[in-house]
Amino acid sequence: MTAATITIFSLMTFLFLVVGLIGGWVAREYMMNYREIPRPHPEMFDGQGNLIPDEVIAFNFENYHDYEDNSDEEDYD
Repeated sequence: MTAATITIFSLMTFLFLVVGLIGGWVAREYMMNYREIPRPHPEMFDGQGNLIPDEVIAFNFENYHDYEDNSDEEDYD
């Protein structure tokens, strides 16, 4: 490799690093300061569009396995 090739490669690497750092910083600032506040789910509103003041209950089913067979077999009633 010639000295010119190594120089160009080094400069390009440095420029990509600088552009990546600046782009990452700008994206971080946007995400931290300018993004929209998350919207609540539609089921948390009443009929007039106001938030329901009730407590939110979350369920977490650990070790849940769906053992149902979802094939196209006929149901036996």
